[in-house]
Amino acid sequence: MAAIPETTIAEPSGQEQLKSFQRDSFIELNGRERAFALIDGGTGREILGPFDRLESPWLVQQNITPQFDDGCIIVRGKIGGADAVVIAMEPAFQGGSLGEVSGAKICAALELACRDSKNGKPTSAVFLLETGGVRLPEANLGLAAVAEICSAVLELRHHAPIVCISAGSVGSFGGMSLIAGLASYVIMTPEGRLGLNGPEVIEQEHGIEEFDSRDRALIWAIDGGEQRFATGLADVLVRDDISQLCNAVRAVLKSGLPTIHRSQQIQLFKERVAKLNTEKQIEPCELRNAWKREEGK
Repeated sequence: MAAIPETTIAEPSGQEQLKSFQRDSFIELNGRERAFALIDGGTGREILGPFDRLESPWLVQQNITPQFDDGCIIVRGKIGGADAVVIAMEPAFQGGSLGEVSGAKICAALELACRDSKNGKPTSAVFLLETGGVRLPEANLGLAAVAEICSAVLELRHHAPIVCISAGSVGSFGGMSLIAGLASYVIMTPEGRLGLNGPEVIEQEHGIEEFDSRDRALIWAIDGGEQRFATGLADVLVRDDISQLCNAVRAVLKSGLPTIHRSQQIQLFKERVAKLNTEKQIEPCELRNAWKREEGK
């Protein structure tokens, strides 16, 4: 990966410790507020917002009240003076899950960003991934949307950076976590979580002996932001603070495209997996030691 300005967490002391209690929480914002918080003041405009009344046609059939923006917020504007589109999932609506309408909105936004980038107006994309993955009532449609989003991400990342943020306790799981794997940069907070399968799904399929979804310490030790950063699966770790998240996004966008994307480092990850002893349960600390973050990777 390209070199990124150091943005890791340092232990506060004295006045810094006092100020830490006064910070503005990014996690406490809703999806729309988070999106606009990242955009330069006065430059943001929402695309296909609630007044356009785009809602899933499938939720009513499940006796679920739909939402006019389908729980997906698209904001176009500038970040650090450069063109960008922010895509935020609303965690309070259906757990931030992805459906047909929200998937179509994301694909359209990425395709427009790619078109502008090809026409000499580089437009980055920032995903605020607070999602459990595909919406169950729209399973096949949601999976198709994920595939289309991945395709659009792969096309856009040739022209402009793509940043994924996992900040809140809902985390990023399921199909949408694939976007983080394809992104140019991943930013997390200690409260954030990132993984393909969520703890509840793993427990349901393989039993509590495999993963106890009630063990919160275990969940964060495996999927949490600190672990993901320490093992090189996230690029920046910051506190839950609006200004720190904004500064981190601006820093990675300013650094430009990485030399090589994480998803292209196939040999590196094959070697990592080959060194693991899978005959016994691997402790999170063992994995952290085996997959130590390497600067510049």
